[in-house]
Amino acid sequence: MSVAETTTTILRAEGFSCPSCVNKIEKQVGRLPGVESVKVHFASSRVEVVHDPAKVGTDELIAAVKKAGYIVRSAAF
Repeated sequence: MSVAETTTTILRAEGFSCPSCVNKIEKQVGRLPGVESVKVHFASSRVEVVHDPAKVGTDELIAAVKKAGYIVRSAAF
C-alpha cells in the first residue's frame, strides 16, 4: 500500500466577516477529493489546505472558495 503524498497550500480569502463564514469555506473546500484538512484563520484571512496534489490542485481549491462566495488568491506565505 502506498502512502499518498500531501502538500499544504496557503490561500488568502477576502470578504468573510464572521465565524460562520469560516465554516462555509471549510465545508466547501473539505468536500473536494484529496483534501485531508482545511483550516481557516479568521484574523489573518489565511486558508490552509492539506491535500493530495495528485487528486486536487490549487485551481480547484481556489474554485471551491469562490463557489462559497469569497474572493481568493494563492498566497506566497
